[in-house]
Amino acid sequence: MANVKVYNMQGVEVGEIELSDKVFGVEYNEPLIHQAVVTYLANNRQGTKSALTRTEVRGGGVKPWRQKGTGRARQGSIRAPQWTKGGVVFAPKSRDFSKKMNDKARIGALLSALSKKVADGELVVVDELKVSAPKTKEMEAFRKALGLDKRTVVIMDENDRDVILAARNIEKFTTLAVSEINTYEIVSNAVVVLTKGSVKKLEEAYAV
Repeated sequence: MANVKVYNMQGVEVGEIELSDKVFGVEYNEPLIHQAVVTYLANNRQGTKSALTRTEVRGGGVKPWRQKGTGRARQGSIRAPQWTKGGVVFAPKSRDFSKKMNDKARIGALLSALSKKVADGELVVVDELKVSAPKTKEMEAFRKALGLDKRTVVIMDENDRDVILAARNIEKFTTLAVSEINTYEIVSNAVVVLTKGSVKKLEEAYAV
């Protein structure tokens, strides 16, 4: 089991925590992580794009001019693609981009990503995350105290409205409840910050 230092919001070391190998010591599986990220991004696509083909554009039923004798190129409809307000060639249509991934694979990808963060020294544990008011300056002070200069995601044991409001204006700084954790957020951020409560909940859920 890996031992990780625990810090308070002032950046002072206040102890250590032992992390379960079943959650934070899983073998790195890049293909599985890639599949989880692709699935997550695909499932977030709206797929609502749409344009009209020449058969769907209103009008254009009359030939604009006769076939021969005008000196101009022959045209059959003013709704052909080369005309302004004409139809679109191979027009995009609404579609469902969603993908499926079974729970065992999804969880395996998440634990693999978390374990990689521990192995690379990119996982930080704090004893708790509280602010006295939803003020950006308090979260900014916390970020500077722990030296979180890179893109960071903070995983809380539960949604704290004041913390979310205090952090939302800080660039490259994301807050999530542990119930919202996913592989994409882990791998797309350089540093992952967990509270002791979120570590406990992750181990209760996955260390079986």
